[in-house]
Amino acid sequence: MAPCAVAGIDARCGSLTVPENRTSRTGRTIALNIVVLPAKKQPPAADPIFYLAGGPGQGATTLAPTGIVDLALREQHDLVFVDQRGTGQSNPLDCELPGSPANPQGYLDEVFQTTVFERCRDLLAAKADLTQYTTAAAADDLDDVRAAFGYARLNLSGGSYGTRMALTYMRRHPERVRGAVLNGVAPPSLRNPLYHARESQRALDGLFDECAANPPCRAAFPRVRDEFQAVLTRLDRGPARGSLSLPGAAPVPVTISRYAFAETIRRMLYYLGSSRQVPLAVHRAHQGDFSIVVQRAAEQRRSVTRLAHGMLLSTTCTEDVARIREDDIAAMTAATFLGADRVRQQQRVCGIWPQPEQPAEGGAPVHSEAPVLLLSGTLDPVTPPHWADEALRSLPNGRHIVVPGAHGVGGPCIAQIVRDFIQTGTARDLRTACTAEVRLPPFVIK
Repeated sequence: MAPCAVAGIDARCGSLTVPENRTSRTGRTIALNIVVLPAKKQPPAADPIFYLAGGPGQGATTLAPTGIVDLALREQHDLVFVDQRGTGQSNPLDCELPGSPANPQGYLDEVFQTTVFERCRDLLAAKADLTQYTTAAAADDLDDVRAAFGYARLNLSGGSYGTRMALTYMRRHPERVRGAVLNGVAPPSLRNPLYHARESQRALDGLFDECAANPPCRAAFPRVRDEFQAVLTRLDRGPARGSLSLPGAAPVPVTISRYAFAETIRRMLYYLGSSRQVPLAVHRAHQGDFSIVVQRAAEQRRSVTRLAHGMLLSTTCTEDVARIREDDIAAMTAATFLGADRVRQQQRVCGIWPQPEQPAEGGAPVHSEAPVLLLSGTLDPVTPPHWADEALRSLPNGRHIVVPGAHGVGGPCIAQIVRDFIQTGTARDLRTACTAEVRLPPFVIK
């Protein structure tokens, strides 16, 4: 470790070398990229906070300077960020996805194309054994980092896939966990992407219901649910035309398929800022103007390229997709706007991706006596509150808090609750009255 600056913050940066194959412990090694924001109070509290990134495929060190991290926790605790194997700067398993200024139409093409990932697989084979990039191996890597720093116990803070990583660490190294904050909970029983269609339909229905109960939104978009169905019906007959504006370039013509439209709406539901624009985007599309959806699709693709999709496949193909049964697909996608396409695409790509054996524990729940704070948003389109409720059943010292929101909740109220949880080390007597005052932001009307 050596002094460094992260977005103007004094930090320490370095790496820890671990074996790629943790079973044989021979062959390639991986230099895990690490950033630590040291506690301001010295000596620091004995229990650091390890932040675990989402995706899967996001590098945790990218979280260090962002608003996702409450720097007030740094007063007493070291904040530790480790790029999980296959992400960030820890031998990243990056894949080149469709879409670029030279190929603007690619931003609206599906991500999981077999030809794209056959090429990526072959390129990555030169630097990685793709069967070794599992959540379990990454959890053991994390414990190596803990041991190298000499921490006896740690706090875990994960969002989305980061909650899966936290739960896996809790299963494999229970004695090392002082507490955990799980935001947007993805327990082992959640089989990605099987439930995307059902959960996004639920979130969209909830959003439309809220619009109908909100006078400004209802006045602006009185028939938004019918308009959404009409757009889908139109796109069933063939793609629509639109134009995409990229920075520093003139607008270019593109086409948008039914799947691209549905997937873009699903992704817009993830975040409060974009979800409040969905009724307007649907209304404009019904009028023949797909500009909002097209621009959002391009932004989403540029954002998702920051995920290491090779690592995403190495984890999800074995840990999730391999556990999906044919009957499950029909049951979970029927009568949804997304349908079965998203699941089928990932299944096809997993068919060509190297995979280890399925983990012995499969989707079994994680039991832990550690205190756990679980957080959910009411309109989360991928990890809604019932998944946290399921995880809570085997976490006897856990507490689940639900607030109005989307995928991953925050704000001053939640930040204070998390601070209190970390300080006290218990979820039982937290002051949560402020959650009753949490409100969703207004809809974007024009």
